[in-house]
Amino acid sequence: MPTDTAPRPSPGLLLASQLVFNIGFYAVVPFLALVLTRDFGMTATAVGVVLGARVFCQQGLFLVGGMVTDRWGPRRAMLAGCLVRISGYLTLAMAGSFALFLLGAVLTGMGGALFSPALESLLGKAEERRRNTGGKAAGLFALLAICGEIGAVAGPLLGALLLGISFSWAALAGAAVFAVMTMVLWRSMPAEDSRPAPDMLRAAVPLREAVPRADGITGMLRERRFVAFAALYSVSLLAYNQLYFGLPVELARTGAGAGALAGLFAAASVLTIALQLPISRLSVRMGPGRALTTGFTLKGRAFAGMALLAQSPAAGTLQLLPALLLVAGLCLGHMCAGPVAMPLVLDFARGRRSGIYYGFLASMGGCAVLLGNLVLGPLYSAATHPGAAAALPWAVMAALTVIPAVGLPGLLPPTRSTPGT
Repeated sequence: MPTDTAPRPSPGLLLASQLVFNIGFYAVVPFLALVLTRDFGMTATAVGVVLGARVFCQQGLFLVGGMVTDRWGPRRAMLAGCLVRISGYLTLAMAGSFALFLLGAVLTGMGGALFSPALESLLGKAEERRRNTGGKAAGLFALLAICGEIGAVAGPLLGALLLGISFSWAALAGAAVFAVMTMVLWRSMPAEDSRPAPDMLRAAVPLREAVPRADGITGMLRERRFVAFAALYSVSLLAYNQLYFGLPVELARTGAGAGALAGLFAAASVLTIALQLPISRLSVRMGPGRALTTGFTLKGRAFAGMALLAQSPAAGTLQLLPALLLVAGLCLGHMCAGPVAMPLVLDFARGRRSGIYYGFLASMGGCAVLLGNLVLGPLYSAATHPGAAAALPWAVMAALTVIPAVGLPGLLPPTRSTPGT
C-alpha cells in the first residue's frame, strides 16, 4: 500500500491558525452592521446586502476555494487567503460609501473562501488519520470550534476597544493580525504540502470500498445524496448568521444599546468554549442523525421564542433576556450539529480530494445567507419596535429550521446511516 511521507503541518498549527484567523475576523466584521447604520445611516436592506455579499463571497465561493486547494495545495491557498483578506480590511479602513464597504466586504469574504477550505481539508486528513488509529470522529473539529471561539472572545474585545477611536483603526488592526499570520504560515507550514498527494487519498479507504476516481466538480455533483445534504444543511449558516444581522435589530428593539453587542458575542464564545467538547461527545453517542435533528430543533426553538418575545416591550432586567435566549439557542444548536456534520464530509468524499466537498458545503450555506438576508432585510426593518411585525422575521427562520431537522437524517452517507455509529 502506498504511503505518504510528505511533511504535514501539525494539528496544533492548524488549530492555532483558526484561533488567530478568528481574532482578526471578529475584531471587525461583527461591528459592520452597527457602523453602517449608526455612522453612515444605511438602511437595513443596504446593510443586509453588504453582510450577505461578504458571507456569499466567503461561504459561497468556498467551492472555488476548495478547487484552488485541490489544485494549488493547502499552503498556497491559505497564504493567498490571508493576503486577499488584508486587502479587504484595508479597503474597509478607507471606506466612506456603500460601494467601498461592499468592495471591502467582498474582498474580506474572498480571503476566507481561499483560507478556510484549505484549513478544513488539512484538518480532514488529520481526522482521517485519527479514525484509522481509533480516534473519536468529532475530536479535531470540536477543537477547531473551540479555538475559533477563543478567537471570537478576543476579537470583539479588541474591536470594541479600537472602535472607540474609529472603525478605521479596528480594520487596520485586523489587517495587521492577518499580516502577522501570513508570515507565520509562510515560515511554519511545510512547502511540500502545496502538492496534492493522490496516492494517500486513494489509500484512505479499503480496496473493497474504493470508488472510481472522479475528482472535481463532476465527481462531487454525482453524489446526489451529498448535494441534497448540503442544500438542507445550508440553513445552519443562515440561522447562525442572524447573530450578526438579526441580533443588532433585537438590541435596537429593546433599547439595550450597542454596548451590549460585544458582551453578547463574548457570552456566545464563552458558552462554546465551555460546552463544545461535552456536547460533541454527547452528539457522537447520539449518532449523527439524532444530533443534527437536535441541533436544528434548538435553533428553531430559539427563533420561535424570539417571535413571541418580540411582540412585547422589554425593559429593566428583562431587556437582554430575549437576546440572551437567542444567543444560547443558536450556539447550543450549532455546537450540537456542526462537529457532527463536518466529519460526514469525509464519508461522502470516500477517499477523493475533500477540498471541493468542504467548499461546496460552505458554498450552499453562503447562497442561503445571501438569499435569506435579502428576504429578511425588509422584514427586519419593521422589527425595531415591539409588535406583530417584529415577530415575522423570527417566525420565518423558525419555520425554515424545521426542514433540515426532519430531512437531514435521511440523507446521511451509507457508512453513517446507523444511529450511534
